[in-house]
Amino acid sequence: MTLRRGARCGLAAVAAAALQACTPASEPADAGDAFGLPPLVRPAGSAGNAAQIELGRKLFFDRRLAFNGVMSCAMCHVPEEGFTSHASKTAVGIEGKSLQRNAPTLLNVAWQTTFFHDGRETSLATQAWMPLLHPDEMANPSIGFVLQRIRALPDYDGLFERAFGGAGPGMESLGAALAAFETTLVAADSRFDRWRYRGEAAALNAQEQQGFAIFTGKGRCAACHEVGATSALFTDGGFHVTGAGQAASGEDAAIIVPLAPGVQTVLRGAHLAGFPETAAPDLGRFEITLDPADRFAFKTPGLRNVARTAPYMHDGSLATLEAVVDFYDRGGGDVGDKDARIVPLGLSAHEKQALVAFLRSLDGARVDALAARSRPQESAAR
Repeated sequence: MTLRRGARCGLAAVAAAALQACTPASEPADAGDAFGLPPLVRPAGSAGNAAQIELGRKLFFDRRLAFNGVMSCAMCHVPEEGFTSHASKTAVGIEGKSLQRNAPTLLNVAWQTTFFHDGRETSLATQAWMPLLHPDEMANPSIGFVLQRIRALPDYDGLFERAFGGAGPGMESLGAALAAFETTLVAADSRFDRWRYRGEAAALNAQEQQGFAIFTGKGRCAACHEVGATSALFTDGGFHVTGAGQAASGEDAAIIVPLAPGVQTVLRGAHLAGFPETAAPDLGRFEITLDPADRFAFKTPGLRNVARTAPYMHDGSLATLEAVVDFYDRGGGDVGDKDARIVPLGLSAHEKQALVAFLRSLDGARVDALAARSRPQESAAR
């Protein structure tokens, strides 16, 4: 789900149609996985019966859905990597193209009300088509092309019909099936949840509890990453200008260049002087609203399982949780009209360590098991 612009493809009516296509939702494999999350109000096209979920799982891992037959949803949203990708700062598209934004995690995506870093979509079912059609992602030329390819694959014979009451592959049913599978990716019931919402005093150690106090106090984190009295999504669902992704200039400029897995070098100011700027600035939410106040604004991500979803920020520019804490401690990035809540914090080294320790306590109790059960057996052969 890393599309930047384009591929809108006339999908305005799909959300309503997807709602009609979906039967009542099946429960997650373990309802305890959702402990600590608020009750789920399912949007149109975001739920499905067991057959729809299994069809969506198959589609999610199927590389044949890309134009060149080698890309799948799961290649950017890797189950074992928190349903994102650790391999690069931004997602990698068709034929190795570097995309502009980081692949967001799909864990607990059913609780989101807008999708993509700029919030361009409001339905999980309709957003599924955008990567399929974007020329830099899965690069299919049309909706009809995708559906015709699926109809020609014998291993899909009867699957759509069984899942959707006799209806064959269609624009609405494909999006609804993918959404049905993605709503099963539930990962809460963290140690933090057991400490705060079950009253298990020993679930967090002293350092983690101090980190939570900083998170809700001096660190100002909870101003946007909200924590409720009975549940927490760790997001306000809004869009804010933090200055993330704004490149430094002069002697402070630096680019990390991966050379091999675990091996990298850093190019700094003088070394970069001969390289012209080639990428257009990412204007974020402004590209959707055309409101000047939204220039460089991006969606507040939820923080559950955040230790598993590096790199961070919309452009993957911060590699570690420690780097994220340092970024906010110094008052965010250098950009005009920054959110007034983003100010220098003056955290000590000990306070930073406590804050990072707290963030690591937000992992769901069964994330590894969820990743394992999410893969269809036949995906290994793809």
